[in-house]
Amino acid sequence: MSIAEADGAGLTRYVASFIANAKSLAILPDVAALAKKSILDGLGLALSGAGAESGRLVEEHLDGLNLGTGPATIIGTKRKVAPRFAAFANGVAIHADDYDDTQLAVAADRVYGLLTHPTAPALPAALAVGEQKNASGADVLLAYLVGVEVECKIAEAINPRHYQTGFHATATCGTFAAAAAASVLLGFDAEMTARALSIAGSQSAGLRENFGTMTKPFHAGRASESGVIAAEFAALGWTATDKILEATRGFFRAAGGGFDLAAINGRLGAPWTFADPGVSIKPYPSGSLTHPGMTEMARLIEEHNISPRSVKCVRVGTNSNMPNALIHHRPQDELQAKFSMEFCMAILLLDRCAGLREFTDESVHRDDVQEMIEKIDFVVDDEAERAGYHKMTTIIDITLIDGRTISGRADFGKGSPSNPMDYDEVAEKFRQSAYFSRFEKAKTDKIVSLVAHLEKLPAIGELTALLGA
Repeated sequence: MSIAEADGAGLTRYVASFIANAKSLAILPDVAALAKKSILDGLGLALSGAGAESGRLVEEHLDGLNLGTGPATIIGTKRKVAPRFAAFANGVAIHADDYDDTQLAVAADRVYGLLTHPTAPALPAALAVGEQKNASGADVLLAYLVGVEVECKIAEAINPRHYQTGFHATATCGTFAAAAAASVLLGFDAEMTARALSIAGSQSAGLRENFGTMTKPFHAGRASESGVIAAEFAALGWTATDKILEATRGFFRAAGGGFDLAAINGRLGAPWTFADPGVSIKPYPSGSLTHPGMTEMARLIEEHNISPRSVKCVRVGTNSNMPNALIHHRPQDELQAKFSMEFCMAILLLDRCAGLREFTDESVHRDDVQEMIEKIDFVVDDEAERAGYHKMTTIIDITLIDGRTISGRADFGKGSPSNPMDYDEVAEKFRQSAYFSRFEKAKTDKIVSLVAHLEKLPAIGELTALLGA
């Protein structure tokens, strides 16, 4: 199904119909396999994120609400609450370390990796409502897939001004993802789904100025919670417009100044975003725009056996959009370090690894790290600019004290569809995240197995029971 009107009239109804008819869709095994990798990745990050300082503060906040108990699990804790609060807590946790998956852009003016983090808003909503409804693993997998699909196609369609002038697309477009996932699990028809999307659209918010702070993962949690709330109110009969996306005062024009109808019209599930252009899974807990450079820097260090003492200076060149997100050139804490190209290059040169243990306040404050950061020059490069914003072209020149220069270039990083992580590699990342949170190893292995065969799980509660503390 698609719409014929050139101005986009009927677009919201098209999206709502896609969601409402989800159970009639044929999901190819390769698409399901890609989705399950991202689900496993998200669950591991929820475990490690629950142990972050932001996770502690979320727990403190929920304690003050006197919520009692509910049907939905907050991952990594003993707490079960109403779905909206589980969606919030788990969304914050998945995005807490900025280690979660990222959407690839298609058009050259849509910035690669900066469209959305698709799993952080979609998966918590699917899990929370799925647990409430005693849904099967197959139903939760479908709801998650539909949520990610709606989120990514909306992000691809909106005018790129949306992101460039300050909106955080994971927060804004992610709200629609959560509403879509919840609508699938609640069995909404197209009319009710359209109302859920419209209620979600009026809650869509999040500003990039908060990158490098706890408020960035707060965005993901609120997006997931807002989508669940939207579906709950739609179920009650709450009224809302039936054209929230395309209207003159609707989401696309108000938040972005316009949209590319061809990027979404007739494109939902055709192809699925997981299949084309794909979703990247992060090998490092930092902003995705650092990853091509980090992948290439790690390769150069190993190939040439570069020691920290041999480095005189490093030039890192990218397109002009990348410094707009990698804004912390002299980071003062671990959250700022995630958005610092200089820190990411420095920690690899010094430690030859960059995982959860390296992205800490203690690492940032090390004298040798701060000294190495001073040697990193992060600049806009003409060659990288010409490559287009849909790539993350990063050009590295390492000048050594002996006068030699070692150079490299990467357009994409490890974990991207062009250099993917397989299920076993994602499982190893999951185990490391679980170990970092001191999670039980026996349960860890069981979760890896259950997610691999998620579509065969009779009830999602079997999985979520393992994810509690």
